[in-house]
Amino acid sequence: MTSARQFKTKHGLNVIVVENKEQGGKKAFELIKEAMQSGAKVLGLATGSTPETLYKEMRESELDYSDMISINLDEYVGLPADHPQSYHTFMEENLFSSKPFKKTFIPDGLGDEQEEIKRYNKIIEEYPIDLQILGIGTNAHIGFNEPGTSFLQETHMEELTDATIEANKRYFESEEEVPKYAFSMGIKSILSAKQIVLMAYGEEKSEAIDQMINGSITEQVPASVLQTHDNVTILIDEAAASRL
Repeated sequence: MTSARQFKTKHGLNVIVVENKEQGGKKAFELIKEAMQSGAKVLGLATGSTPETLYKEMRESELDYSDMISINLDEYVGLPADHPQSYHTFMEENLFSSKPFKKTFIPDGLGDEQEEIKRYNKIIEEYPIDLQILGIGTNAHIGFNEPGTSFLQETHMEELTDATIEANKRYFESEEEVPKYAFSMGIKSILSAKQIVLMAYGEEKSEAIDQMINGSITEQVPASVLQTHDNVTILIDEAAASRL
């Protein structure tokens, strides 16, 4: 693997600049493998195009996940688990069908709001996350915690911003079909993970990455809260790192 450029920010974030998303996937897989060798049992997982190369590495590896537990960040409200664009379907196709886990948890998009929030918070409490995988939105959201979300928020139903709907409409037949709400693990829940690995690729993510790393800690930039966590690795390509 081509060598990557590494540095630590003034807030203690570990930044690794990789050549491309394939190299990023390999590096993220290395971090998961190391965590598992150190006793990690619970992985927090993300969806979308960013972690696809990581899940490819996980699928093709000889690692056994049958004693592992996974907890996904989020799910669209209103989509049944078997919907082609649900995150249940994404995880099944990209990872679980090839590499079964002992238990997998994803929010129920058809669940009652209050009951689903209560259920998911209990899951996170019962299975503390050892390593959380994150992507980042162009508006610096993590999970579906949009700008303005309280840092003290746990699992909740989030109204998606126009920017997020715009970014996600490529997965649907039309913009009208994109769900307007999602169940999401909250920022407080994400910060409870012992280790966090955030990945981002492409110039369209460069402003969010710069604000996250160099900006002030503010709820208007949800990812900026990661400056307060003591074990964060950020995997980005040169394009996403272009403003640093």
